[in-house]
Amino acid sequence: MLIEFQQVTVRRGPLEVLQNLNIKLSESRVGIIGPNGAGKSTFARLINGLIRPSSGSVVVNGLLVSDHLHRVREQAGFLFQNPDNQIVFPIVQEDMAFGLKPAIPDKKTRAARIDQTLSQLDISGLSTRAVHTLSGGQKQLVALATVLCMRPDFLVLDEPTTQLDLSHRNRLLAILDGLSQPLLVITHDLEMLKAYDRVLVIDKGGIQADGPPADVLPWYRAQHA
Repeated sequence: MLIEFQQVTVRRGPLEVLQNLNIKLSESRVGIIGPNGAGKSTFARLINGLIRPSSGSVVVNGLLVSDHLHRVREQAGFLFQNPDNQIVFPIVQEDMAFGLKPAIPDKKTRAARIDQTLSQLDISGLSTRAVHTLSGGQKQLVALATVLCMRPDFLVLDEPTTQLDLSHRNRLLAILDGLSQPLLVITHDLEMLKAYDRVLVIDKGGIQADGPPADVLPWYRAQHA
């Protein structure tokens, strides 16, 4: 994973949400923290083109996002904070199959990929369940399975634990810890970042701190005590 922000500014009317960001991210586990409304989700959505910069450019693995949107989205799996914004079809396996159809036309091969991914997350029993019958934690796991079955090169997760109870939060973190793909995680859950390689603090339109979690997390807690 190599994500580059080159003089990136995002404006909403007169407000500059992000200002002249210049940063490279290549570590296996990167956490993004900051106050509500600081621009963290905007930062995440720039990576796969859900938001475009007002000026500057974002480059993912050598690809300019604005020019190679489809290829970038194949590489960058994105998990939304609310799984209801990600799951479209009423049955779990139908939702997973929809995204796979362009890449895997053969139905049996698609089904095998779906089964393999559900098994990886230990949620095979949810395959034929109606989405509306799932708990919030189950929906988040299904949303993650939908992303993982596309086999992205890396994952961007926007506050993945916010709506989870403790049991599902711990289960999700165990799954994420076991993934081979690099992760970039936007979160208020500081504990999950203790073993990460790098943590950034976004506030006031820019990067206010950047370094190993042992340095950044205590600084952030002190700033917001």
